Amino acid sequence: MNCKSNKPYPEIKVEKKSKQIANILSHIYASNESELTVILQYSYQTFILEEEKIKKILKDIAEVEMHHLKILGELIYKLGQMPMYIDSKYCKENYWNADYVYYDMDLKTILDVNIASEKTNIRNYQLALTVIEDKYIENILKRILEDEYIHLEIFMKLRQNLSC
Repeated sequence: MNCKSNKPYPEIKVEKKSKQIANILSHIYASNESELTVILQYSYQTFILEEEKIKKILKDIAEVEMHHLKILGELIYKLGQMPMYIDSKYCKENYWNADYVYYDMDLKTILDVNIASEKTNIRNYQLALTVIEDKYIENILKRILEDEYIHLEIFMKLRQNLSC
C-alpha cells in the first residue's frame, strides 16, 4: 500500500529567518497534535496489535511521518530556531510528553483516534498555510498535506472494513 504521494518534496529552504513562523511550525512539529505524537502513537500501535497487515501499514505511515518531522525540524532550524521537542506556538514553551500518545488496544478505537489525529494534522497544516507568507514553506506544507490526506483515506478505509 502506498502511504505517500508520488510527487517529490520541494527543496527545504526559507525566504528569511522568522521566529514567528518557526513557532507556528513548532506546534505541528512537537505538540499534543503533532508529527512527533503520531509517529510515537503509530509505533506504539505496531507493538500491541496482532494483525500483520495493519502493523505494516502503521509502520509505513509512521515512516512517512518521520520524514515530515525531519522536514519540519530542518525548516525550524533554517528559520533561526532550534528544532526542540517544544510547542511554542502560543509564545509559551510546552515540552512534548508521552501523555500525548493515545494508549488503547481496541482496533476500532485505535482507527477512530488515528482518523481524528490525521484530521487534526490536516487542519493544522491548513491553518499554518493561511498565516505563513513564505513561498518555499507553503510549497513544502502543501506537499506534506498530500501525504496526510492519503493517511486519512487509508485509516478511513481500514475502519470501514471493520464495520462490514
